[in-house]
Amino acid sequence: MINRVVLTGRLTKAPTMNYTPNGKAVSNFILAVNRTYTDGNGEKGADFITCNVWGKQAENTVKYLNRGSLCGIDGRLQTRKYENNGGQTVYVTEVVVERIQFLESKKDQQHEEQ
Repeated sequence: MINRVVLTGRLTKAPTMNYTPNGKAVSNFILAVNRTYTDGNGEKGADFITCNVWGKQAENTVKYLNRGSLCGIDGRLQTRKYENNGGQTVYVTEVVVERIQFLESKKDQQHEEQ
């Protein structure tokens, strides 16, 4: 079976960092990926993909990426479920990132913001 996801997009906000009870770092962010086609109104949409990065890559993600940062990811889809406070089962599909590539420097990002 093949489970491979490769995406390029921009972060919708700064990544967050958490640690598991045994001290492993995990970073979460949402990647906005533009669609290649236009809708009936001539507008291009985007998909907003939840991503999780683990270990040293998670720490680097928080250190070097921010809202609007361009990056490429390579990973796998994972679905999990949990029960919310209302007793309903909630299913979540996200990308577990195995490799992340920062596609612009902080200098490039600061230049675009001005």
